[in-house]
Amino acid sequence: MKENIGVELLRSSKVNAREKAFEIYDTKLKGFTLKIYPDAISKKGDTVPGAKTYLVRYRLPDGRQTRTVIGRHTLFTPAQARDKAEKILRAVKDGTVPNDSKQQVNTLSEYLEKVYSPWLLENLKTGEQTSARLKTCFPDLLESKLDEINPRVIEQWRTGKLKSGLSPASINRDLANLRAALSRAVEWEYIPTHPLANKVKPLKIDKNPIIRFLDGKEEASLLAALDARETTFRSERDSANEWRRARGYALLPDLKEVTYVDHLKPMVILSLNTGMRRGEVFSLRWSDIDFKRKIATVRGEEAKSSVTRHIPLNTLAYSALKSWRKQTEGDVVFPGKKNEQFNNTKRSWQSLLKLAKIDHFRWHDMRHHFASKLVMAGVDLNTVRELLGHSDLKMTLRYAHLAPEHKAAAVNLLVTGTSPS
Repeated sequence: MKENIGVELLRSSKVNAREKAFEIYDTKLKGFTLKIYPDAISKKGDTVPGAKTYLVRYRLPDGRQTRTVIGRHTLFTPAQARDKAEKILRAVKDGTVPNDSKQQVNTLSEYLEKVYSPWLLENLKTGEQTSARLKTCFPDLLESKLDEINPRVIEQWRTGKLKSGLSPASINRDLANLRAALSRAVEWEYIPTHPLANKVKPLKIDKNPIIRFLDGKEEASLLAALDARETTFRSERDSANEWRRARGYALLPDLKEVTYVDHLKPMVILSLNTGMRRGEVFSLRWSDIDFKRKIATVRGEEAKSSVTRHIPLNTLAYSALKSWRKQTEGDVVFPGKKNEQFNNTKRSWQSLLKLAKIDHFRWHDMRHHFASKLVMAGVDLNTVRELLGHSDLKMTLRYAHLAPEHKAAAVNLLVTGTSPS
C-alpha cells in the first residue's frame, strides 16, 4: 500500500491492524515506511492496539537490501520520522552504512551493541542505565543467538539469581528489560517470534510493600550527621592548610567561609523536602528554580512520567538552595567535579548513613519519607500524587495506610450500630 505518511493517515482507518503485519510505503520519500502490527490480547482479555513503527528501507553498496528502524509512531511525528529517514538515506548514498543492519547481528551482544543500545540512548531517559544493566545481568547470554534465549535458559538464570539473594522485584525488572529488548528484535525483524512470549511469568511480589521512611529520631540523626560531617570536613581542611602554610604551599579554600562544604547536605535537604527523584535532583538547573515564587520545576524531559511538574519550596528547601546558589557557577544546580551532571552519590550517602546509624534506608526512600510525612499531616492523596509526579493514583495509594482515620471512623460505626452512608 502506498500513502502519504502523515498525521491524517495515522488518524485514519487505513492503519487499523489486520491478522498479519503490513507496511505502508510513503509516496513522498522512497524507502520511508510505516509498519503496522496486529492487535494483541492482554492477560485480562483486553485488546491492545498493535504497534506502528517507522522504518526506512534501502539498498547497501554491495547490492543487499536492508532497513533501519526509526522508532514507534508515539516517539516521532511523521515529519520527524521522515527527516530521520532522509538523513539515513543520505548517509547510505555517501557510503556510510547504518550500524543496525540486520546482516551484522548474530548474538545478543551484537544486537545490544549495534542496535538496541543506540536506540535506548536516543529514545529513553534511562537508556544508558538500561543498556548497562542488560549487559551486567545477562553475561552468560551475551554470546547466545537471539532465538536461543528460551524459557529453560531463563528459568536457570532466575533460579541462580534467587539463590544469590536478589529480590524477586529486581529479577522481574531485569527480566522485563530483556523481554523489551527481544520484543524490539521481533518488531525490527531480527527474529520471527518472541522466544519468551507468554512462557515465563513474573515472580509474585508484594504489591503493597512496607514503605520505608524515617521516624522522628532517625530524621534528627540524619540531619545531625550532616552537620557533623560538615564540621569534620572543615576541621580537616584547617589541618591541611596548617600543613601547607608551614611548608609554603598555596592554601586550599577556607571551608568556614561557605555555608556548605560540598553538595551532599543541600542535596539531601532538597530531597527530603520536595520528594524529587535522584535523577531529577541531578539534572536540576538554576533556570528551573523560581526564587521569587519559591517553586522548583521538574522538566518533562527529566521526569519519569515525561510530564512537567512544579513543586513549592518550603522554608528548609528554599534556604538550602538560596545559600547553595552563592557557592556554584553555571546553570547546573549540583555540578560534579568536572562541572558535569552527577550520576551517583553512593559513597557519600553510605558514609552518611553509617555516621547517622541508620539502616536499610536508600536514597530513593527520601522520596517515600516526603510523601509519608505529607499523608500523616493530613494532606489528601491526590495532592501528594501531584507533588510526586505520579501519573496514576494507584502509585500514591501505597501511602494510604498512613492516614487511617477514615478506616477507623468506618469501623467505629459498628460500635454505635449505625451504617455508613
